[in-house]
Amino acid sequence: MLNIEYGSYQKLYDKYGEDFIYDPDMYFDNTYDEEWLISDMAKEIIKDIDKSEVLGENCIASPILGLISPKDISGGAKTLILIYNNPDLIINASACGDNCAKWLLKIAENKDIYIRLLHNMNFGKEFEINVINTNQIVRSMPELIQINGDILRG
Repeated sequence: MLNIEYGSYQKLYDKYGEDFIYDPDMYFDNTYDEEWLISDMAKEIIKDIDKSEVLGENCIASPILGLISPKDISGGAKTLILIYNNPDLIINASACGDNCAKWLLKIAENKDIYIRLLHNMNFGKEFEINVINTNQIVRSMPELIQINGDILRG
């Protein structure tokens, strides 16, 4: 299941400490395992999000940048790959765009994942998400927007 906690970086760091990844882009660059990139999930994510093809552990073909290293893929793709490979961490997904929403839901079909958001990401029409702040399961965008608004207004 996808578990979302809304709130400030500091609040989540105070709560989770080292298990909260504030900057997934930098964290990915310094901790990724080359094997992550050749998994089917990572290949699909990179193809969809970055419109690029994984050629090997250290080589990705980008239609715009040419041959690039894993450190040069988008922040959204890095965040999704981190979440997929580190379900025990709470990862800041606020830099992810709506194009990442379907991937968060797909990853969450097979494992519990935990993310931090500050904005209303569009998860579409059908989903099941646990909002950690209120311990509520939500199934629609209007419901999620209302809960997020209530949380952020305090």
